[in-house]
Amino acid sequence: MNSSKIDILCLTEIEIKEIITAPPYSQPSYRAKQIFEWLHRGAKFDEMSNLPLSLRAQLKETCIIKTPKIERKLTSADKTIKYLFRLYDGEHVEGVLMNYEYGKTICVSSQVGCRMGCRFCASTLAGKVRNLSASEILGQVLAAQKDISKSVNNSKNAGGAPRISGVVMMGIGEPLDNFDETVRFLQLLSAPGGLNIGLRHVSVSTCGIVPRIYELAELGLPVTLSISLHAATDAKRSRIMPINRRYGIDELLLACRDYFDKTGRRISFEYALIEGENDTISDANNLAKLLKQYMGSEGERPFHVNLIPLNKVRETGLSGSRTTSVRAFASALKAQGVNVTIRRKLGSDIDASCGQLRIAAEQMAKKERAKIYNNSNK
Repeated sequence: MNSSKIDILCLTEIEIKEIITAPPYSQPSYRAKQIFEWLHRGAKFDEMSNLPLSLRAQLKETCIIKTPKIERKLTSADKTIKYLFRLYDGEHVEGVLMNYEYGKTICVSSQVGCRMGCRFCASTLAGKVRNLSASEILGQVLAAQKDISKSVNNSKNAGGAPRISGVVMMGIGEPLDNFDETVRFLQLLSAPGGLNIGLRHVSVSTCGIVPRIYELAELGLPVTLSISLHAATDAKRSRIMPINRRYGIDELLLACRDYFDKTGRRISFEYALIEGENDTISDANNLAKLLKQYMGSEGERPFHVNLIPLNKVRETGLSGSRTTSVRAFASALKAQGVNVTIRRKLGSDIDASCGQLRIAAEQMAKKERAKIYNNSNK
């Protein structure tokens, strides 16, 4: 890839206008809107049919569209689709398209790998390789939307392709560890003329980078903040989440309260139930007490607990809690007045947990490289 090329999918319509009206393009300002709309349909330069051929050729020469390629696609029995995306430099990330009664939601990645070190997460096993650009994050949504449209067209469905209406930033990586690109992605995602997905339909997950939570609150973007909590005491949380040794639970929950106070958006606390680690009734009671202490008195509960039956990840050695334990945990929270749901276990037959497909792809690539090396030395 030529690094001097403009990453055009990363630009707002106003930024495209500033570039396209100046030399060497010297185009009328309305071309910016046309280009922006084409880009956000997932189009290549050659497909931008209302642009002059000369401009298309010029854009192709000077700009790059970093839409990831779908290298592998797995569809589960419950119609969940898992994508393995190949980036421009050969790295891989994952996305998961989920079907709900209210529409389609895609889970996107924000980094190649992750440096947070959470014990239960496959995406952190090999560490962080690099951040994704806003265009690469947006490109996952565009690639999935284009894939849905292609599938519908092939089936000759007269109703048209369903639209992705929600996004969760819960894939590979820690979004707040890639803060600037995450914010730009949110701005592009919600832009009129593009996908125009309302930010109230977007969740940003974090393991708890406290300064960035305060910074996000100041921006006033109405996204749902999802906190990967997973334990109610510092001792337990530090054991499974190294970030807690830097930002403890008290500090984290004060930031969460500030986020709610500034945005009015309810906080979602994610809690993956791990057998023998954090799934007892005592853990549930401690969690209820903790959240009520920091997040609101009786009658004011600006938070929700989302219990996650952990998909087993072979490499971590951890197992999800049994169904009976999950239900008992939820009942204990409800008995204390906590708003709680048990997340549907989607895509368990296709390794839909974060990072598993990427690990498989890397292992396969290593085998191929070893095979080539061995053959070359015969």
